[in-house]
Amino acid sequence: MENQEKSNVVTIDGKEYKIEDFSPDQTYLINQIKDLQTKSASLRFQLDQVSVAQTAFTNSLIESVKKEEQAAEQPSEAVAN
Repeated sequence: MENQEKSNVVTIDGKEYKIEDFSPDQTYLINQIKDLQTKSASLRFQLDQVSVAQTAFTNSLIESVKKEEQAAEQPSEAVAN
């Protein structure tokens, strides 16, 4: 099923149907599909946000560990004096 720009027409297998000609059960299914399409798009959007945040936190952790390793490898001034 494909949604057309016109909200009152649905295309199924290349054939256009007017929503007002559908039975109540068919209209219910159309509404379910539209809602699920909206939720799917929202979840993809949220997943993009979570993925970017996860990458940022991972990079911050890696950077923090590397800084500690570099600090541990450098001789302190107290030992050098």
